[in-house]
Amino acid sequence: MVVPGSRERAEEVFQPPEDLLKDAHVPDFNTYLRLYKKSTEEPEVFWTEVAEDFFWKNPPKGQILQYNFDITKGSIYVSFMEGAKTNVCYNVLDRNILDKNLGEKVAFYWEGNSPDHQLTITYNTLLVQVCKCANVLREMGVKKGDTVAIYLPMIPELVYTMLACARIGAVHSVVFAGFSSESLCERVLDAQCSLLVTADGVYRGEKLINLKRIADEALDRCRDRDTLRVKKCVVVKHHRFHCCCINDPFQTPWDDQLDVWWDDLMESASELCEPEWVDAEDPLFILYTSGSTGKPKGVLHTTAGYLLYAALTFKYVFDHRHDDVYWCTADVGWITGHSYITYGPLANGATGVFFEGVPVYPHVGRYWEIIEKYRVTKFYTAPTAIRLLMKYGKEPVLRYDLGSLRILGTVGEPINPEAWHWYRDVVGQTRCPVVDTFWQTETGGHVLTPLPAATPLKPGSAVRALREHLLQEVSGALFSSCLFPTGCRRDQDGYYWITGRIDDMLNVSGHLLSTAEVESALSDHPAVAEAAVVSRPHAVKGECLYCFVTLKEGGEFSRTLTEELRRQVREKIGPIATPDFIQNAPGLPKTRSGKIMRRILRHIARNDKELGDLSTLADPKVVEALLSQRCEAAA
Repeated sequence: MVVPGSRERAEEVFQPPEDLLKDAHVPDFNTYLRLYKKSTEEPEVFWTEVAEDFFWKNPPKGQILQYNFDITKGSIYVSFMEGAKTNVCYNVLDRNILDKNLGEKVAFYWEGNSPDHQLTITYNTLLVQVCKCANVLREMGVKKGDTVAIYLPMIPELVYTMLACARIGAVHSVVFAGFSSESLCERVLDAQCSLLVTADGVYRGEKLINLKRIADEALDRCRDRDTLRVKKCVVVKHHRFHCCCINDPFQTPWDDQLDVWWDDLMESASELCEPEWVDAEDPLFILYTSGSTGKPKGVLHTTAGYLLYAALTFKYVFDHRHDDVYWCTADVGWITGHSYITYGPLANGATGVFFEGVPVYPHVGRYWEIIEKYRVTKFYTAPTAIRLLMKYGKEPVLRYDLGSLRILGTVGEPINPEAWHWYRDVVGQTRCPVVDTFWQTETGGHVLTPLPAATPLKPGSAVRALREHLLQEVSGALFSSCLFPTGCRRDQDGYYWITGRIDDMLNVSGHLLSTAEVESALSDHPAVAEAAVVSRPHAVKGECLYCFVTLKEGGEFSRTLTEELRRQVREKIGPIATPDFIQNAPGLPKTRSGKIMRRILRHIARNDKELGDLSTLADPKVVEALLSQRCEAAA
């Protein structure tokens, strides 16, 4: 394997900006090494110091960290801060208000799907709404240890409900509001949820989604399996924000025995709610992640370890300052939204932007408009979004004042060097470091990442090696006790290049190739805006590469272009990676959060029209276009 993207551009090294060094939490690489050494050689001291910033009803007893990952030495276990009692909601709200006097500080600037809809939420306001919601949950019979399913769009009630669950010791299970009724059903059943919180409807861009109808279908599916435990469905009346000038776009389905309006419950709820003090290892939330089989798997994160790690990584990776306005564009339905929209920022008393919309609605400059509007200083988004916006060139970016930006971040997938450079040069105006963060739902927080003032950067690399003896160039799989095997390359300077999870690998003639690696090579062509690569069965090779390419505006797909692309992949990776099929793709099948659904692309490559559930797609019509334009030779 080789470094994704252009080797020449990737091998450039960018030093941290001088203006970040003076007041940074980690001002240089040696400081980082000292912190790292303390965390590995003196974990009791390290984590005790981190924990001192937080409130503990009872301190831990005995060792801070105990674990065994060696099955030959007994049962596998992890125990962190055994004996300690705390409450995450108290630490992210009450502590900031009472101890740090941040009550009137803005916690969130909520920006709706339409630019006309916004709301400013202070820490005081957030605490009041969370306490009212917590009292509502208790009134509905939710107790410590019960699980609450949350199927809401990116509206304030989503965070209110999450923190309310944490306040009373309940476990929240947030389900991305773009998931289908079957996906919601599976998660409600698996987590044994006793309550569902949803909304009547929501607009995503111009598309109206009837969430309540989807939720009802999910509960019907649960009933069909005779395992429904949900006693009540609390419904937020959200679509009113969008439909004030037209008739109600749909009649909200209603069951008087099951459904109750959020507003009716909140109106009379008390604004005071004592927190439930829970054990350090008590569960905080369950979040489902799709494995390679497509069957959702629930990842459980517990209280103390998750709180400290989310808070610590947010503080260091984004070099958080008290006057920052931080914006992560993710959806809270994913782990990034849990850790780096909700818990990590709030634990640091940060001000964040909470965005409901999509990058290109109502115009392609929406992201840049929001950055200018709120004077965002730290911006965290996905490479998919960056590549999407690259298609429109730099002109939409240059219309706005982005001078407030100090640090840029990427998350969700490896970033190719071309997108990295565009992000740094055009959005960051060459003065903002790019922290390319690698982690997984299972880890709950960053695992490999540069630190903005401490790490010289290479475009597309997640981090530099920690030890000088790790300087030989190698490639293979990255393993740790809490990671799924991940394709990875370490270059001669000790920089790590994430090439994708092993289940995103292609096995061509016995050679493992990364989807991200091939996609990056294709995307380096000046005519290509985006690429997606999947495998297709081959009689000789076992698997061969089937590539979908989306061209930039004005581009023309031709035989000449396909030959140029094949040649480019051969030159950048090697002959073994030469694509067998390259298909023109006017669009790619993506979820509403922007994730490419390669499962669907694999079916198209195999001419398998049994595509499964398409309800999570942002635009299902893309699939019809791709099926109609399949490569003739692959038919």
